[in-house]
Amino acid sequence: MSTGGGDQRGGRTRAIIAVVAVSALLLVALGAAIGALNRDVYSAGGFVRQYLNALARHDTTAALALPGVAPKNDQFAAAGLPTDLPETLLRDSVLGDLDNIQLVGDAETAPGVHTVSYSFTLGDVPSNMSFTVKSTGTFAGPFTSWRFEASPIGVLQVDVQHQSIFTVNGLSLDTRAQADAAAPRTFSNQASYLAFAPNLYTIAHESVLLTSPEQQIPVTSSGVTKVMVVTEPTPNFVAQVQKEVDTFLDACATQEVLQPSDCPFGVVIDDRIKGLPAWSIASYPEVTLTAGESAFEMADTAGQAHIVVDVQSLFDGELTTRDEDVPFAIGLTVTIRGDGSIAIQLH
Repeated sequence: MSTGGGDQRGGRTRAIIAVVAVSALLLVALGAAIGALNRDVYSAGGFVRQYLNALARHDTTAALALPGVAPKNDQFAAAGLPTDLPETLLRDSVLGDLDNIQLVGDAETAPGVHTVSYSFTLGDVPSNMSFTVKSTGTFAGPFTSWRFEASPIGVLQVDVQHQSIFTVNGLSLDTRAQADAAAPRTFSNQASYLAFAPNLYTIAHESVLLTSPEQQIPVTSSGVTKVMVVTEPTPNFVAQVQKEVDTFLDACATQEVLQPSDCPFGVVIDDRIKGLPAWSIASYPEVTLTAGESAFEMADTAGQAHIVVDVQSLFDGELTTRDEDVPFAIGLTVTIRGDGSIAIQLH
């Protein structure tokens, strides 16, 4: 009888030991899981990775929802910028490729404040960026919550020379959209936009009349990134102006007078003219356009008209034919109207 009781007590002891052992293992596993989550997900580096992962999958809603991402007005005021910058670039379609995200540093620079550094590629360009985040306490017990101490959103400041329109990652923008409606049109224009960092922005201008080289602009800081878009006349623009100039000169050549009215060429003949002068254009000025202060300019450029006219000498009555080239020069100013047409002013 005593043997049976001992077996029961021994069985209960072994069961209790097993339960304790399993509980201990569960506690160890739970502690390891919590530690791993705090290290990989709820750490300062893990918090920043959430932001980078959101950008990588082009999820701007998730990125903007993270604490501290929305920039503060004083951030712009300190940079001398307006506090109501447009959010045009804060959309999924304007985000470029962000890959190979790797944590390279996480240092506590003050109690609860960490500087977190990541490397990545923007398109094919290796880049890196540092972020400042701050602990805001814990939640659900042991997990740490964070927020960006300084917003990772930067400012893209675009200066468009000789135009106002440019494209950024396929999106066409007009810098004049930020100007006062009553403001006069200007030859060159500038505008600033909120921009996700990090991101790679491809910026260019391409139209019938103007072009600029494509630029790859990496934004890897929360400050101001400046870019200048320098537009230049396209061959089509030059050809249009050349056609207008040639047509103007041809019209001048139809005037059967020695001094065609409002035209850049003419001759003075002191003898008697017999018949009507006949003009033609022997050599058209070759149009070249360069940017001036407020429009595109062509400096005085040489051309040659040709005149054929019969002349009788007042001295001895001799009849001769004046058949010669007459050099002249023409300069001009060209502006592009709001509807895309051109206006030419000769000088």
